[in-house]
Amino acid sequence: MNGAAVVRDAMELMVAGPDASVLRLGLLLPLSGPLGLTGPSGLAAARLAAGEATSAGRPVELVLVDAGRRPQEVARDARSLAEAGLVQAFVGYHTSDVHRAVEAAIARRSAYFFTPPQEGGTREQGVVLLGGSPADQLAPALRWLAEHRRPRRWALVGSDYIWPRSVHRVAAPLIRSIGAEVVLDRLLPFEPVVGTGAEEAVDALLRVRADAVLLSLVGRDLVRFNRLFASSGLGSRVLRLSGSLETNGLLAIGGDDTGELYSAMRSFAGQDSERRIALAERHRAEFGDHGPALDVYAEGLYDGVHLAVALAAFGALAPERVAAAAGRLLAGAPDARRAWAAAPLGPPRAGGYLARADGLDLTVVSRY
Repeated sequence: MNGAAVVRDAMELMVAGPDASVLRLGLLLPLSGPLGLTGPSGLAAARLAAGEATSAGRPVELVLVDAGRRPQEVARDARSLAEAGLVQAFVGYHTSDVHRAVEAAIARRSAYFFTPPQEGGTREQGVVLLGGSPADQLAPALRWLAEHRRPRRWALVGSDYIWPRSVHRVAAPLIRSIGAEVVLDRLLPFEPVVGTGAEEAVDALLRVRADAVLLSLVGRDLVRFNRLFASSGLGSRVLRLSGSLETNGLLAIGGDDTGELYSAMRSFAGQDSERRIALAERHRAEFGDHGPALDVYAEGLYDGVHLAVALAAFGALAPERVAAAAGRLLAGAPDARRAWAAAPLGPPRAGGYLARADGLDLTVVSRY
């Protein structure tokens, strides 16, 4: 049995004040906004990790912050928690515009574990990145698709904010390197309405005769585009590759049986790797068969909480030390192994997978 995972309210803590007897982590989780559909999965996974750490004698409390709001609102709340000393570190996933705002707000004040795929580039002191860069995600996936599917005319469609722009910059030369060409590069408005411009983008795909499209949309925008795409008749004729499609998104789309929808991520629910099976068993024991889906964002958050706990045990949560120490723990340095004692599955493995939608499931076709 896991120890009870305590989730604290930030306003309550402003009155109660710091508590040195527990490790308090600010949990930056999207409960609303584009990624809000993944929020319940992320919260369950964070609670699972916190409960495991507490059972192992390292008490952890989670302080929940809705990271699906506008960047300045999330950054303001994170800064308040950091300045008051109410949390020792932050762990979260959310869109990269929120990430950059939070990073600036808590720079040099607190460690910050950002767990989803990320845009690459330099970071402020104290930031630890667990997710892959666009090149990490896309290069192996594009090579596999070039070998097995041979698409020649690629379109790039994403939301107009930091991560998709970076994906497009990286993807264009990668596509050319596999002997294909980019025939469309389109960024759709990200704020304030969902997916405006999606209909025009689908029409543009018809005009340019694309036979593959790289989708750098997230959450609700990715769902809406794929629904439009399917209704246009292109679904069974044009290959789609996403760097953000996970189980919750596929369920919201209604599944896909075309054999043309692929996703490149660090893991997928239902894959047969030993670590993923063990995590799924722990998740099921805690939340039952009808708990939130254990999607890739949730797994990243689970690992992020355990990494923060391990670094606290290693005495390395200070912003000036955390990035280098995290690298040693993730690499399995001999003197750091005891720090993982509260993490039953140990550190996450590097690399990722390419999966194809098969109804309501994502079936792995390649590991890298």
